[in-house]
Amino acid sequence: MFSENLLAGRRILVTGGGTGLGKSMAARFLELGAELHICGRRKIVCDETATELMDLYGGRVTSHGVDIRDALAVDQMIDAIFTDGPLTDLVNNAAGNFISRTEDLSPRGFDAVANIVMHGTFYVTHAVGRRWIAGKHPGNVVSITVTWVRNGSPYVVPSAMSKSAVHAMTMSLATEWGRYGIRLNSIAPGEIPTEGMSKRIKPGDEAGARTKAANPMGRVGKMEELQNLAVFLISGGCDWINGETIAMDGGQALAMGGNFYQLRDWSDADWTQARDAIKAQNEKDKTARG
Repeated sequence: MFSENLLAGRRILVTGGGTGLGKSMAARFLELGAELHICGRRKIVCDETATELMDLYGGRVTSHGVDIRDALAVDQMIDAIFTDGPLTDLVNNAAGNFISRTEDLSPRGFDAVANIVMHGTFYVTHAVGRRWIAGKHPGNVVSITVTWVRNGSPYVVPSAMSKSAVHAMTMSLATEWGRYGIRLNSIAPGEIPTEGMSKRIKPGDEAGARTKAANPMGRVGKMEELQNLAVFLISGGCDWINGETIAMDGGQALAMGGNFYQLRDWSDADWTQARDAIKAQNEKDKTARG
């Protein structure tokens, strides 16, 4: 679909680029000739991903260990990246989410999601955008959101609220920063099974089973579909797209709402089992991080 070296000369930062959707998009950008920066809280994971991608595709991938909830740390990272020249593109992919009845949420649980998705996304976008404006550089931001920004979602209220904030940021800055040659758009993918998503959002389920049963197209999404859409939005194929959120979910949000309303049928025992599974996964991840 895309010509070789389509993204040559592009310098792209992908947040949460060490795993999952971020890693997949980063790989495709690198394959098409871009210079990559990836960041995440676990630098060792980003280092391993950078080595893996360069072994596969060549090119240059620089990894950064940064917690995007820390505005100062974000600014220091962006300052270091811009020392070698401005970024051309930013992909806001870093996120966090888990299912919970809202009455069971603690403030700490709410903040665990909101501080990454809403605050962290703004910190990175602001740090990059103000440098683009000061240096008179055009720029392009693609953020990963969800279809629930249009209709809300029970049982993931912190995510629904925070992703809606990213959706609002996309529309707001598209109109404020468009005169500087800076575009902002977002992609709202349906279910593309990844390890982290499956274990925290649908614990105990076979990956993709519910989506396959409910989706108008009878399947989950494919990584290459997300890669292709992200590449298109970055490629310059249509630079007049600005301020849009593009759903990529096979029409599921139109047919079924595309959210977690079906969990209203869960019993107390179901919620206890899900909460225990999420806690166990979090402990496993802490052990893996050392």
